[in-house]
Amino acid sequence: MKGAAVVARIADLAEHHGASPVQPRRPPEELEEALGAVIAQRVRESRLQLGWTVGQLAAHCGMSKGMLSKIENAQASPSLATLARLSEALQVPVTAFFRGLNEEQDVLYVKAGKGLDIEHKWSGAGRRYLSLGIMRAPNNTLEPVLVTLTERSDSFPLYQHAGTELIYMLAGRMEYGYGSSRYLLESGDALQFIGGVPHGPVALVELPIQFLSLKSITPSA
Repeated sequence: MKGAAVVARIADLAEHHGASPVQPRRPPEELEEALGAVIAQRVRESRLQLGWTVGQLAAHCGMSKGMLSKIENAQASPSLATLARLSEALQVPVTAFFRGLNEEQDVLYVKAGKGLDIEHKWSGAGRRYLSLGIMRAPNNTLEPVLVTLTERSDSFPLYQHAGTELIYMLAGRMEYGYGSSRYLLESGDALQFIGGVPHGPVALVELPIQFLSLKSITPSA
């Protein structure tokens, strides 16, 4: 999905199938972001109703698990052709993906165990990243991820990103690196920092380890 023309086509499609008309004063970039968030939620809901895994739906649609995971996590915007393939595989009309586009998105409710498994190059045996949803407000985006580590590893990736991050330990013990500093984190401990400095686990002291990572990102002006 690229540019205002495609956004307008999707908005027009939604409007003519019962969705509320798109507000004309919304910038195309903001509208495209809202579309991505709504589509992500609807695709995931439809997949779970069929009892399918991400891999199963990806196979039915002829796309990679990584790409589907990005769509379900609002990290990639599907083309109209991709939406058509998803619609056919999930047995829902294309317009179902736009339901709630213009509703207020001020509450996000995720039941226990119902988060979205994030698949990226750092995922693997003993490492689980469970997205608890992405809450987007006009001036801020919150990205909570529940991280579970169950196997020891000698190497860990270091992360850098915009905004700030809060780590809250739920179980286990680990050393967490931030720049040249190390912090021993145990259950109940919290660590908050600027995301632009390299950071990440550097030593797993007591398994299993589980912590909540909450990123707060302010969109660029």
